[in-house]
Amino acid sequence: MKLREQDKHFLWSLAAAVGVIFVWKGLWEGLYEIPYFGDPWVALFVGLTMITLSGLIFKEFDPLGNLDKSAKKIVAQVKKHPQRKEFRVKYYDRISKKNLSVNADDIRDIERSSLIVRHKDNKEMFIPTHRIVEVTHKGKTYWRM
Repeated sequence: MKLREQDKHFLWSLAAAVGVIFVWKGLWEGLYEIPYFGDPWVALFVGLTMITLSGLIFKEFDPLGNLDKSAKKIVAQVKKHPQRKEFRVKYYDRISKKNLSVNADDIRDIERSSLIVRHKDNKEMFIPTHRIVEVTHKGKTYWRM
């Protein structure tokens, strides 16, 4: 079972919260009952290390929002894929109030926070990346929000 992007974000946020708790525990009370953690400085070091590592992870996953970064990253990978004709990008359309899909081969470019898709009659359509909900490969889920 593959984790959804939202689940990954939640788990990294949880790890960051635990890191903050260790820092405060180390600063104010210390973990006197647990061997090695009995020293408040050890707990402080462990907590600061966790916060530092979670900061590196936040650059990639950004658990406090901005989920479209991961959508842009996966669409960019699919756009460069040699078999991109086998991929479809599903997005939520607010006008029709349902999920629609486009062939990944029709994606012309990714600009800022939008996909530029070649639509019928060579017209361009802009799809905001925050509306992308799933990428499929041969009908099977490849990535989903």
